[in-house]
Amino acid sequence: EKLHLSEPSTAYDFGQMLHAVNANRDTAACADLLRITDPKKLPVLLSNKLEGEILLIFIQSLEYYIVGEDPGLVYQHLFYLSKAERFKVVLALLSKNEKEQVQQLFEFLSEKQNNQYSGEDLESLKKVYEL
Repeated sequence: EKLHLSEPSTAYDFGQMLHAVNANRDTAACADLLRITDPKKLPVLLSNKLEGEILLIFIQSLEYYIVGEDPGLVYQHLFYLSKAERFKVVLALLSKNEKEQVQQLFEFLSEKQNNQYSGEDLESLKKVYEL
């Protein structure tokens, strides 16, 4: 059954949609949620709820469904995700394998570079992700 997603207006709404997406490990639905969510609002919508599994489903969804069609949106989401509460803690707890998934997404971004971000922007953001 397909999840009904609409642009989240509150952290609670976003949390409910995120929970539904994550419970099913539904990367396609997560990609849909990320497409309709303003990246700038991500830190507020996530509130203090960022966890490793949420970071990973974001990374996987961005990689599998969005980076090919809209690398600029992926960059924006990664940028604002890094501003979320608990980001540094979650990042520190990622396994080697999970960090490799993040690294791979950055590699796709550098291959797909466009006018929404420069190589320097990407390198700077990679440092934030400790890559």
